[in-house]
Amino acid sequence: MIRTLIFAVLIGLAATGSVHAQDRLTVLLEWFVNPDHAPLVVARELGLFEKAGLEVELLPPTDPSIVPRAVASGQADVGIHYQPNLYLDHAAGVPLVRFGTLVETPLNTLTVLADGPVASIKDLAGKRIGFSVSGFEDAMLGRMLEHAGVDKESVELINVNFALTPSLIGGQVDATIGGFRNFELTQMRLEGREGRSFFPEEHGVPVYDELIFVTRPELVGDDRLKRFLEAVEQGAIYLTNHPDESWKLFIHAYPDLDDELNRQAWIDTLPRFAKRPFALDRARYARFGAFMTESGLIEAAPPVEDIAVELQ
Repeated sequence: MIRTLIFAVLIGLAATGSVHAQDRLTVLLEWFVNPDHAPLVVARELGLFEKAGLEVELLPPTDPSIVPRAVASGQADVGIHYQPNLYLDHAAGVPLVRFGTLVETPLNTLTVLADGPVASIKDLAGKRIGFSVSGFEDAMLGRMLEHAGVDKESVELINVNFALTPSLIGGQVDATIGGFRNFELTQMRLEGREGRSFFPEEHGVPVYDELIFVTRPELVGDDRLKRFLEAVEQGAIYLTNHPDESWKLFIHAYPDLDDELNRQAWIDTLPRFAKRPFALDRARYARFGAFMTESGLIEAAPPVEDIAVELQ
């Protein structure tokens, strides 16, 4: 009789959401695991997801380009995505909504050799600039050149695929656009060359969130998302307060990443993680939507509430 009663109570608690042992959440990363994902890894390693009643699976994508459509089609519950791409996806009819922030500052850079001929963006007139992905990077570069008074038609754009650092060090290009400031400069230094980076947000490009959490609209009210962000927030705070201990947790989970490049990236990324991942700066999103429209990447900026929410 007692066993039957206990069983019935447990079933009732599970039905009302007081027991979340079976609450699984799949999170599709935007790239392979790296220090950009530190709050997620720390939250998992500290058992914060488990404490929140969640079984969270972090999945690197086989192809980074599949993330938005995979999340929109239900193949994953959550995706890590880029704020600029969110507007492009919306314009393409891919139903996604931002519900949290992971990295709250831009990471993109325009990078040159520190001992090279380019001391300022003005010096890029007539030079060769390497890029990996057209679209947003073109628009970002165009605004930075315009801000410096350089005619974009005067520069030569060269698609170097993902060989940004090798093409710059090897002399194929005079600058690169799209490298991340928390990785590329260290990579250059490790290869024996120092770099200099110009930051888009200091040269005419509106500030934006580099990495955000997205889901499909019908999941916005799902309580798992709120509990997920609460755990991520706790992970980010622990990471801020205990960076060395957090690094040990990270490399224990991913020992192959215990090298100088990732150690320095860890340090460089620490101040950029959102300490309030729930918070939504609507004015920031509106400004960036206007930039995307002015740059010709989208026909019209969507209302902020169509692409981003703040969970309550």
